[in-house]
Amino acid sequence: QVQLVESGGGLVQPGGSLRLSCAGSGLTTDYYGIGWFRQAPGNRREGVACISRRDATTYYADSVKGRFTISRDSAKNSVYLQMNNLKPEDASVYYCAAEVVSVGRCSEDFYDYWGKGTQVTVSS
Repeated sequence: QVQLVESGGGLVQPGGSLRLSCAGSGLTTDYYGIGWFRQAPGNRREGVACISRRDATTYYADSVKGRFTISRDSAKNSVYLQMNNLKPEDASVYYCAAEVVSVGRCSEDFYDYWGKGTQVTVSS
């Protein structure tokens, strides 16, 4: 059974940092494109950062460029999202997802397996 489990969310002050983890079971994360998405109430899931399967090409939403970094840890079968200089508008539920067929787009429409999400709250 394929599972993706997110962790690392929490409450942080503006300007602070968090590192989210996405641990895979039932699949080898290196063999999949992995994306981090976030969803505010009433909105579609937004692609925040994605990393491709083939060549580790990364994509970042404009709103997080220079602040967030996506990376893989093959030994731990995990993918991380390092989030620095967090802003109140970054507050959301963050999900990781895996795509079976790489189409080169960081969009929820193309991702097949999803975790249940982890809450990030940015507030003073």
